Amino acid sequence: MEAKLFAGVELGGTKCICTLAHSLDEILQQEAIPTTSPEETLGAIDGILSGWVKQGIAVLGINSFGPVDLDVNSPTWGFITKTTKPGWSNTDVARRLGRAAGASVAFDTDVNGAARAEMRWGSGRGFDDFAYITVGTGVGVGLIVNGKPTRGFGHTELGHFRPVRLAGDDWPGICPFHGDCVEGLASGEAIKTRLGSQPVGNIGADNPVWGGVAFALAQLCHVIVCAASPMRIAIGGGVMERQPHLLPRIQEMLVGSLSGYLDLPAGRYVVVPELGPQAGPMGSIALAMDTLAD
Repeated sequence: MEAKLFAGVELGGTKCICTLAHSLDEILQQEAIPTTSPEETLGAIDGILSGWVKQGIAVLGINSFGPVDLDVNSPTWGFITKTTKPGWSNTDVARRLGRAAGASVAFDTDVNGAARAEMRWGSGRGFDDFAYITVGTGVGVGLIVNGKPTRGFGHTELGHFRPVRLAGDDWPGICPFHGDCVEGLASGEAIKTRLGSQPVGNIGADNPVWGGVAFALAQLCHVIVCAASPMRIAIGGGVMERQPHLLPRIQEMLVGSLSGYLDLPAGRYVVVPELGPQAGPMGSIALAMDTLAD
């Protein structure tokens, strides 16, 4: 497995990262592309993948922001469907990039990919039940149950869960579909909109906005715990990287929200992803590796 060559694409709301690797310990190339229009962005990725074809790609793994169609029997499998990102709804991603790579394609959400990477190399090692939350441009959840991402008629969209609101906070949120869902309240875009486009990294830890953000994310964790009981929850993404004080606040609020009804596993339950910013990019490689193993 480690001798095989894998290509991966993490398609994110702000940037896309293309990776060529044998494993986490042997990354041969990694290139970032801004996420602009579908044609501009996917065209640039086509060019990168085409340049790697001669090296012999075993599997191309693609992890994309969503929602996406994961039904392999669907004519729109591998498409981004109804997304909040302007211009990207109904975009064919998997088949197009598979042609450029000249390889079989595995396709999943960006957060499921990050969860796979953390379970293979990071904070989810040794677990079959694990959750990864990303808090960046949007809010997404990768939920792995009994070793597999949850599936039904679609993938989880827990970032669009509507949480209990913090007392006294009636800001309407920015989600065009749901207003004050978790993404509409706690994403980087929501925070910037609420504070007048101020960069998230420049906002002090004592700013009142963080109380509502932590409360919404703790409510999200509460739902995940009650629904799937993962052994651990890792929370990453640009907001968390720039505001590390949020993590202990979320853990404390989660425990308070559960009110002693459920006992969390011993030790720190809500954690920082061990792979840091590589969790997403290496998620596409982990997906390719898992697909070949299956």
